[in-house]
Amino acid sequence: MPGFEGAQNGDSGQGGPLRVEIAHFQSMVAAVQDYAIFMLDTEGRVTTWNTGAEKIKGYRAKEILGQHFSCFYTPEARERHWPDQALKIAAGQGQFGDEGWRVRNDGSRFWASILITAIRDPDGRLRGFLKITRDLSDRRRHEELLRQSEERFRLLVNAVQDYAIFMIDPNGKVASWNPGAERINGYTAVEIMGQDFSCFYTLEARTEGKPAQDLQAAAKQGSVEDHGWRVRKDGSRFWAVGTLTAVYDSSSQLRGFAKITRDMTERKQIEALEEARERIHEFLAMLSHELRNPLAPLQASADILASRALSDAIATQASDVIGRQVQHLTHLVDELLDMSRITSGRITLSRELLDISLVVTRAIEASRPLIDAKSHVLAVALPSSPVLVSGDLTRLTQVFVNLLNNAARYTPAGGQIEVFTRICEAGVAVHVRDNGVGMTPELLPRVFELFTQGPRALDRSEGGLGIGLALVQQLVRLHGGTIEASSSGPELGSEFIVRLPIDAGDSAVQAPVLNSESGAKKAHMQQIMVVDDNRDAADSIAMLLKLWGHEAVCVYSGAEALRVAKQHPPDVVLLDIGLPGMDGYEVATRLRQMPEASRATLVAITGYSQEEDRQRTQRAGFDHHLVKPVAPDTLQSLLQSLDKG
Repeated sequence: MPGFEGAQNGDSGQGGPLRVEIAHFQSMVAAVQDYAIFMLDTEGRVTTWNTGAEKIKGYRAKEILGQHFSCFYTPEARERHWPDQALKIAAGQGQFGDEGWRVRNDGSRFWASILITAIRDPDGRLRGFLKITRDLSDRRRHEELLRQSEERFRLLVNAVQDYAIFMIDPNGKVASWNPGAERINGYTAVEIMGQDFSCFYTLEARTEGKPAQDLQAAAKQGSVEDHGWRVRKDGSRFWAVGTLTAVYDSSSQLRGFAKITRDMTERKQIEALEEARERIHEFLAMLSHELRNPLAPLQASADILASRALSDAIATQASDVIGRQVQHLTHLVDELLDMSRITSGRITLSRELLDISLVVTRAIEASRPLIDAKSHVLAVALPSSPVLVSGDLTRLTQVFVNLLNNAARYTPAGGQIEVFTRICEAGVAVHVRDNGVGMTPELLPRVFELFTQGPRALDRSEGGLGIGLALVQQLVRLHGGTIEASSSGPELGSEFIVRLPIDAGDSAVQAPVLNSESGAKKAHMQQIMVVDDNRDAADSIAMLLKLWGHEAVCVYSGAEALRVAKQHPPDVVLLDIGLPGMDGYEVATRLRQMPEASRATLVAITGYSQEEDRQRTQRAGFDHHLVKPVAPDTLQSLLQSLDKG
C-alpha cells in the first residue's frame, strides 16, 4: 500500500489474523505525514515504514527496512544501550514514552517525542513493537529560546542594583527578590520571601489600607504608579517611586504582581531644597517690599529736613542720623536680594565697555561719606589712560563700594586706605588695602563664605549680615574675574585684590562718563500725582516734590487716583503697585485708557525689585520703575529728564 511499506518478518506462518491486522494498520497510517509510524520486530529491526517516517527521518523504505532502529539514536545514547533498554521497558510494561535527541539520515539532529508499544498475539507472545515518533524541534527550539530569554531576564534582573524588582503573589506575599531590592529595602531573599509586601509601607499607610488598595487598583487597571515614603528593614524611611503591574497567564488568570521600585530620596531632598529656596526667594522679595515701604517716607522726611535752612543743631543731627540709617537698611535689603538672585541664577548683567577708573571713582564717591565720617586718609592711584573692561557698571561699582565700606568700617578712626590699580597677566588688578583690624589665619580661608564674619562683640558695632564679601566674590566671578584676600594677622590690616580681564575689543567704544553735576539743575514745574496707600510715604514724597517747585497731589487708592486724574490731568504719576483692591497694574491700564491721562508719564514706585517685576510694570504701560526708598537724586534726575519747559 503506498506510503506504508514492508512486512512483518516471519508472519507467513501465523495465518490470516495477523495479516488482516497489518492491512488494517496500513490503511490507518498511510496518509499520516506529521508522525513517523513504523513497526519493529522483537529484536528492534525496522519491518514497516510510512511516509511520515521518511519525511521526518530522511530514510526511504528500501534504505531502512531490516536495519536496527538504534540508528535513529545519538552515539551517546547507543553507548548507554538506551535503544535496547527502551524495548525492554516497552516489552515489560506494554508501552514506553520518551523525549530526546534523534538522528536523521543526513546526520542532523532533531528533538523527538516517541512512543513504543509492544505488539502481542492472542496467546500473549511478543510479536514486535509499534513505534510512533513526532518531530518536536520547533517546540524545542521555542522552549529553548524561551528558556534563554528567561535566563537573560533573570540575569538582567539580578544585575540591577538601582531598582528593587520583585514579584508578589495574588495574596500580596513576596515571591521573588533581586539584589536591588535587597540593597534598597535591606532584606535578604531568605528573610523576605513569603512575607507580606505591606511591611515596606509606613505605619500610617498600613493603617489606611494602602497596600491592599494598591493591589486592587493594579488588578483593576493593569498597573498603577506608586510613590511615597517606604520603610527599610532597619526602620529608616526612603522616598520610593515605581510601578505595580498585574501579571496574568494565557487564560487571563491573575498570577501575581510585578513590583519595580526606585529609591528617589536624594531627588526628593533636592526638590525640597529647591522648593525651600524658591520660598526663601519669595519671602525675601516680600520682606524687601515690606521694609522698603517704611524706608521710603523716612528717606523723604530726612531729605526734607536736610533741604531746610535749620538753625537747630539737634534737628540737623537727627536728619543726618535718619539719612545714614535709612541708607544702611537699604544696603542690607539690597544685599539680601542680590545674594538671593545670584544663588537662584536670576541675576543678569548689562554688559558694556567700561573704563576701570570710572568704576573705581564712582565707588569712591559712594563710599566717601563713610570714609570721611571716620576721618580716614584715602590714597588713590588710577591709570593715566583708559583701561577697558567688559561689565555691568552698577554691579562692578557695587563690588568696590563693598570693599571700600568694609575697609572704612574695620579700620579704626584716622586710619589709612589705599586704592590702586596695576596691569597683570589676568588683565587689570584693583587693590583695596587698609591698616585696620586685619584677619586671623582661621578666618582668611572662609572670608568669602556666606554669613562668615570675624569675631563680634556683643554690641555688634560694625553690624552686617556676613553677605557682603560673598556677594562681591559672586559678582566678580560673573564678570570672569577673581578676588583674593590677604592679611598678615589681627591688627595688621587687610588687602583685597580684584582681577578682571581687559577687553581687547573696539577701542572706539566710549565708556560712560561720570556726571558730577547730578541734581544741579532745577526741574521745570510739573503736575505730579502721588498714589500710595501708605499715607506717610505719599505725603513725604509730595512735600519733597513741592520743595522742588512742583505741584503735587496725594491720593491713597486706585479708585481715587482715577477720579482725581479725570478732574486734574497729571503730567507725571508716581504710582505704588501694592494698592488694596485695585492694584497699580490695573490703575496704570485704566489711566492709559483715559483721554485726560493717556499721555502722562507713569512711574512705578514699589518695593518689588526683581527683573520679572520690572518686566511686568513695562507690560502694564509704565514708563519707569523705581524701587523704594527712592533716592532724591534719582527722582530729581528722572523729573529733569521729563522736563518739557
